[in-house]
Amino acid sequence: MKTTQDARFYQISAELPEFSNVDKDLVLQYTVKHGQNLDCGGGYIKLMPKGVDQENFNGDSPYNIMFGPDICGSSTRKTHLIFNYKGTNHLIKKDIKCETDTFTHLYTLVLRPDNTYQVQIDGKEVASGSLKEDWEMLPAKEIKDPKASKPSDWVDNKMMADPTDAKPEGWDDIPRQIQDPEAAKPEDWDDELDGEWEAPQIENPDYKGEWRAKQIENPAYKGEWVHPLVANPEYADDDTLYQFKSNKYVGFEIWQVKSGTVFGNILVSDSVEDAKKAADEVETLREEEKAAFDKAEEERKAKEEEDRKAREAEEANKADATEDDHSGHDHGKDEL
Repeated sequence: MKTTQDARFYQISAELPEFSNVDKDLVLQYTVKHGQNLDCGGGYIKLMPKGVDQENFNGDSPYNIMFGPDICGSSTRKTHLIFNYKGTNHLIKKDIKCETDTFTHLYTLVLRPDNTYQVQIDGKEVASGSLKEDWEMLPAKEIKDPKASKPSDWVDNKMMADPTDAKPEGWDDIPRQIQDPEAAKPEDWDDELDGEWEAPQIENPDYKGEWRAKQIENPAYKGEWVHPLVANPEYADDDTLYQFKSNKYVGFEIWQVKSGTVFGNILVSDSVEDAKKAADEVETLREEEKAAFDKAEEERKAKEEEDRKAREAEEANKADATEDDHSGHDHGKDEL
């Protein structure tokens, strides 16, 4: 599938035989090719539960997983990985890179029953970890003790003014500005008409600003106060974070400023081995694509070099012709 119109939303979905990933691996895999050198737009896929209205599929439609690249300028260049847990979408806390060139790339998500995940791009791991640690689906195990507060006599200023440091005598008597000693009263100045002449003010080079005592280490410093933590009464562990009991649709719901992205090789499976076999086939296609690109680049560079040499030869011929013409005219003058 290829996006073909600029600056528009795209929504497309396909129905699957409904399945559950309880006690099974879940693999979501597909290819993305931003042949248009995408500058802003999505390239992610969504896995959705039963109940989705395909005719009105949009950004508000519920989904279980959102996965894949998102690019917008230089600030947003990442692989999204969002899981829905109890009706709320949770974005991964870490940044996962994405590919931004014009070649085909294979994105693979593996979700396991032990609540771990792995993200691969072109068969190579780019992220992995725990659903419990890398998302905020569960409440924090510990919270700040609501009964604790920083003691009123706690000193957290590491430095202090030196009590033995005294302001030099006459410090405050030095003005910020003084009359310009090089200024002179204009010859045409009329005191009766212009008023009494005063030299303009300039910054005083001797002015040192507001006096401050030098800083020394504070002997009463106790360090940064750390709020003590206590067990969160709302925390409850959950080993079913990975579970999606209903998976029935897969689709793309994206916005693209510049069209031309190609999506393909979509695989939803409980077999990591099958996904690997499909990935090997895609890698063969990627190698062929790269070889074709390299060949086209070689031909382009060869053509540019050929054109350059032709231009140089043409310029050299023009220069020789001009030199011969000048030599002929000089010879005629000698004969005269």
